[in-house]
Amino acid sequence: MANYVLVHGSWLGGWCWQRVTPLLSAAGHTVLAPSLTGLGDRSHLVGKTKLGAVIDLNLHIQDVGAWLEWEDLSDVILVGHSYAGMVITAVADRMPDRIAHLFYVDAVIPEDGKAIVDLIPPEMAASVRAAAAANDDPTRMPPAPPEALGITDPGDVAWVTAKSVGMPMATHEQQIELTGAYKNIAKRTYVACTDPVLGGLEATAAAARDDPDCNYFEIATGHDPMITKPRELAELLLAGA
Repeated sequence: MANYVLVHGSWLGGWCWQRVTPLLSAAGHTVLAPSLTGLGDRSHLVGKTKLGAVIDLNLHIQDVGAWLEWEDLSDVILVGHSYAGMVITAVADRMPDRIAHLFYVDAVIPEDGKAIVDLIPPEMAASVRAAAAANDDPTRMPPAPPEALGITDPGDVAWVTAKSVGMPMATHEQQIELTGAYKNIAKRTYVACTDPVLGGLEATAAAARDDPDCNYFEIATGHDPMITKPRELAELLLAGA
């Protein structure tokens, strides 16, 4: 049986996988869906942590790495949605012996020495920074409206709106440091969401589609398939076990 660790994207928390985790567990797999520091059930950890560390990309990488270590996990299928493509790649780079499969869900695929704001179109990066600057807490960018991410069901919109919180800007402005060890992971999969396509991910999806070493799939839904198409996503995850 496989060990799945599901890592959420910006503004979300482990709660966003609630419709997927039972489907994986029912197949007999171990499934963990941690919330990153400052988000989800850890959203009370705002501003600075007890140690005075800013909530940034490195802290989120440490979050997931600690989960793997404290839960004694190996042969992990490490799943990252959206922003978490940065996180899972770095975790795999630091502890490749624990990872069997990197699974990107409509996610950013990082480049060494670059932050997310370096990987998205300049106008999008400017918009993200402007949203944070205008926010009550300028260290965080406010959640995007669920409708802008392809969530249209009124119940889902209400659910996601109620649980989403501001994303620490440092997570998107900190440059990632990679040695390249993650490239030795045996399996890589990319799932692109195509209805609608989230602006800024077109080039990433195209590169994954053209990569002969990456399994590429599409789901005709918006950016958050764990919410809008959980069964279809679970089927792809199970196929990767």
